[in-house]
Amino acid sequence: MSRIWDTFSTLISIDSPSFGERSFCDVLNERLVALGVETYEDNAGDQIGGNSGNLYGFLKGSVLLPPLLLSAHMDTVMPGWSKQAILNESGVITSAGNTVLGGDDVAGITVILEALTRLKESRQPYRPIELLFTVAEESYGLGSDKIDYSRIKAKESYTLDLSGMIGEAANAAPTILSFEITVAGKAAHAGFAPKDGIHAIAAAARAIARVPVGVPKPGVTVNIGKIEGGEANNIVPALCKVTGEIRSLSHDEVLAYWEKVKNIFDEEAKAVGGTATAKHRCEIIAYKTPLDSHVVRQFEQACRKINVPVSIHSTLGGSDQNNFARHGIQGLVIACSMHNVHSTREFCRLDELEQCVELVSVLMTEDLL
Repeated sequence: MSRIWDTFSTLISIDSPSFGERSFCDVLNERLVALGVETYEDNAGDQIGGNSGNLYGFLKGSVLLPPLLLSAHMDTVMPGWSKQAILNESGVITSAGNTVLGGDDVAGITVILEALTRLKESRQPYRPIELLFTVAEESYGLGSDKIDYSRIKAKESYTLDLSGMIGEAANAAPTILSFEITVAGKAAHAGFAPKDGIHAIAAAARAIARVPVGVPKPGVTVNIGKIEGGEANNIVPALCKVTGEIRSLSHDEVLAYWEKVKNIFDEEAKAVGGTATAKHRCEIIAYKTPLDSHVVRQFEQACRKINVPVSIHSTLGGSDQNNFARHGIQGLVIACSMHNVHSTREFCRLDELEQCVELVSVLMTEDLL
């Protein structure tokens, strides 16, 4: 497992924030080429304002099986500058405590690289393998949204980007709708003529009090994330901007709750003589991979072969698989030893990384059905 550690710690040390994956992409490309992988970098960076594109790789394979897509993302969340991986005696890997570790998603990339290396060393026959290492995944999968999907031949995928024990996988993920609502009132002097004004913040506050934040029904979440408004303490605020998001495994449910939120703000603004202007964006679209599909059953059999329990479930977090599904690629998002992600308490385990390498190696080389 020393090579896994060496790869993991080396990649962790490369700064790779969303939209700034250039150095990481260059190092990863060198490693892939050294393994005999044909690589190609697209122009997603130019499209999204980043300095690197998505990195595509292909291995022709020697087994007459359909191609398989394996994916992980190159970017990390903040705080992520000058990351350092520390291996404890117990095999737990942490950061120094002042940054995220970056196992999300260096863990997935390390697993793929090690599985490819073992394939080359063992000269074991393997199926055609397509690889995608994406940029700006942490920004609602923005990089994978810009992929030229005509290049990808695989119809099944495993995305290594899930927290949990090895053997866990997500077969469904939500639509995520981000919204911004601006309540417009009327400015006035708060001391001399408050009645001449229309208090935009007060109207927005009444609306927020009516919005069903939290979990209004099972499988749906609604959140108000930011409130901005006002110019000075002695001015009745003329504007108040509210932003938030809605998530659900049902795309229709998301749209239905968006209509409710819009209507509430519109009613409260009009009640005081103001207006509410709303805009939204569906960041990613919900998908569900059937439990009886080949890609799910193959994963289950591979887990059984290496003696790890299988747990397949939905998640309310998005990933690149949301975009893959839109282009006809069925897949699972699989756990690869990431824990407490998006925090400075993030950690991975060396033994779990080894388990995941064994699992991915089976997926690369066999059809168990």
